[in-house]
Amino acid sequence: MKKSNATRRDFLKGAALAGAGILVGSSTGCALFRPSPRFRLPNEKLNIACIGVGGRGRANVNGVSTENIVALCDVDDQKLNGTYDAIKEKFPDVKRYHDFRVMFAEIHAMIDAVVISTPDHMHALPAMIAMEHGMHVYCEKPLTHDVWEARMLARMAEKYGVATQMGNQGSSSSGLRAGVEAIRSGAIGKIREALVWTNRPVWPQGMDRPAETPEIPEHVKWDLWLGTAPERPWHPCYHPFKWRGWWDFGTGALGDMGCHTANMAFRALELGSPVSAQAENSAFSKDSFPTWSVITLNYPERGDLPPLRWTWYDGSNQKPVWVTEKLKSLIHGRELSGSGSVLIGDKGTLYSPNDYGVEWNLLPEEDFKDWTAPDPWLPRLIGVEGLSSHHQEWITACKGGPEAFSNFAVAGPLTETLLLGNVAMYAGRQIMWDGDNCEVTNSEAANALIRRQYRAGWEI
Repeated sequence: MKKSNATRRDFLKGAALAGAGILVGSSTGCALFRPSPRFRLPNEKLNIACIGVGGRGRANVNGVSTENIVALCDVDDQKLNGTYDAIKEKFPDVKRYHDFRVMFAEIHAMIDAVVISTPDHMHALPAMIAMEHGMHVYCEKPLTHDVWEARMLARMAEKYGVATQMGNQGSSSSGLRAGVEAIRSGAIGKIREALVWTNRPVWPQGMDRPAETPEIPEHVKWDLWLGTAPERPWHPCYHPFKWRGWWDFGTGALGDMGCHTANMAFRALELGSPVSAQAENSAFSKDSFPTWSVITLNYPERGDLPPLRWTWYDGSNQKPVWVTEKLKSLIHGRELSGSGSVLIGDKGTLYSPNDYGVEWNLLPEEDFKDWTAPDPWLPRLIGVEGLSSHHQEWITACKGGPEAFSNFAVAGPLTETLLLGNVAMYAGRQIMWDGDNCEVTNSEAANALIRRQYRAGWEI
């Protein structure tokens, strides 16, 4: 397929000229009409385009395969063709693309919704283009690579009225929703401290950029893979999978897993924006994330909720001994899980021993043996065998049903807050955060990290 040098602005202008039916009022500065969201009736099929179809992307393709998949897009022919071969019998007319900008330019009129499963640095751009054209968006976690991008996607989802969902699948579980209800009902009283930890990274971190420049494999379209990121020579330490540990492309252990493991606490405690963030971590070159980190976010009072200190720990087996010992001291003799969370209230503790917040216990057990869960007020999803409830919840929203639980109004602030921890880590100092204005107030260098510089031709 032909290489395209089209920018997002060029695409939108071209779409208007091609009769996209869009004129006036785009964030790009183009004179475009705002389109109507492309809702379908419950008994109709959505036309879905999938961007990034290897690894997690392949699972997402399967997750939406109840609908009509009209296009697959990937910069790696091995991933693209492998997924195409797996679904072509069911979707014989599915089109293949390397460049999502070309895909949007050619077939935007037939696309109702998109699923985005690219590396983190390439989440925001296709999501923005899709929403500006009334397409619904499912985007893998973390929602974005940068704080500003998360703020913008949340605003754009509201502006264009589209159905959205971030891929933190625990959000769809009854267990997580019951945990939120338990905390909000006051089961463990006022909560002033929360701790979350992960067994990640399970990919390399703490390295310098490689000096060697091996030949780009024929099956990889490297310029398209780089997209918005800085120019870097091809190297297998980036693609596939290992990009997560590199600042240019990923968001480290905090960005990768925080949207899962911190999800229940963030929702239940109504956290919103912190007032400060600070990091302690192993030495690192700032090309790649450190091998371990401790991130502390401080939150103000929130209505009748007291100020809260939220601490994140990552580093797999690299975590300092004192971290493990502190966590063990808080779970009342339970076995410490590799990933999990603890919320400490003035009446007890909630301990969730997994990534997704789907299982949890109120401790100490003897204090809660007569505890009764509150009547459910959050919706519960009815599981259908063989289907992903997280994808199906979004599909239902795309057909005029209730908004998905991890829609961008929730996923945006969650991602934004977590990524502030990375800003503090990179800045090497405590940062003070003005959430209303989306800016760091005590460090120009840190504030420059809120919105990165995009590679020429890939500006957002």
